[in-house]
Amino acid sequence: MLFPFSRLALVCLAGLALSGCLGEDSALTSPVSSQVGLARDPKLLVATTRLPVGDPPKKPWFSSERSADLVFAEARLKPPSDSFIGSSGWSIAKVENVDHSNAAQAFAQAAFGHNLLLYIHGYRESFETAATSTIDLSEGIKFAGVTGLFTWPSAASTFSYVADRESAMWSRDALEDLLTAIAKTPSGGRIHIVAHSMGTLLTLETLRMLRASGGENAMDRIGAVVLAAPDIDIDLFARGLERLGPDAKKITVISSTNDRALAVSSRLAGGIIRAGAADRERLESLGVRVADASEFGGGIVNHDLFLTNKDVQQVIKRAIERS
Repeated sequence: MLFPFSRLALVCLAGLALSGCLGEDSALTSPVSSQVGLARDPKLLVATTRLPVGDPPKKPWFSSERSADLVFAEARLKPPSDSFIGSSGWSIAKVENVDHSNAAQAFAQAAFGHNLLLYIHGYRESFETAATSTIDLSEGIKFAGVTGLFTWPSAASTFSYVADRESAMWSRDALEDLLTAIAKTPSGGRIHIVAHSMGTLLTLETLRMLRASGGENAMDRIGAVVLAAPDIDIDLFARGLERLGPDAKKITVISSTNDRALAVSSRLAGGIIRAGAADRERLESLGVRVADASEFGGGIVNHDLFLTNKDVQQVIKRAIERS
């Protein structure tokens, strides 16, 4: 039987209460502006460990090769349009303002004064597919702040699982640098993170590093952390949450026991269950909030319900609203 969404939300998402972090300088402590959104400002902030394709970048904008340094850029978006020959979705018009030398600070300044939705993609994603997912997520929950994408050099191939995992882990330092720079910018904005699949491992490991290096001050700026279908060894997941301590309460896990992609991942890992396919009771015992989306999965794979199911998207929206 399908649980009504209101019941799912009440059970899964008890309110998240976090203190804000404002600077002393009155010039930097103006109220956070939330009324931005892609409809008002069709722009995607990009932080990436991928190499740009050309200078300035040309389509497909960023490759699957690793960049030695974190790269910042702004992707200018073309909104959906209707015409006599049909309708089109969001697309990237151009990529500009590329910064190789001080990317983390450039991103932080671009997000200055606003709440940030930062999406971190999973396995087998190109830059363009990751950007599309980011846009769909932001529009799906009607996020009113600035939308950003952290994209790591996935090979975007079905047979690149191991290579992708290594590239994701290789990007930990860059993601930590980015989150540190944003957290130290006294704009008052919150950083809301949504990560998917293999990207959740990168996210959890980076948050462990951020907690160790920056302590409570750095973590105070982190709002909601939503891990959608986390492709993480359940024992590794538990150990990571231990290291996060009380900050583990910021995390909401969207799980599904009938996620077939995670079932394949489990077989590749010698049968160890993935966190995103674990039973609700087991996950809740680790101290995280859980939205069990098993009953919402009616497809073949059921691995991207946070993008395809409106009820599951509401879990993300409410996690952000209550953080």
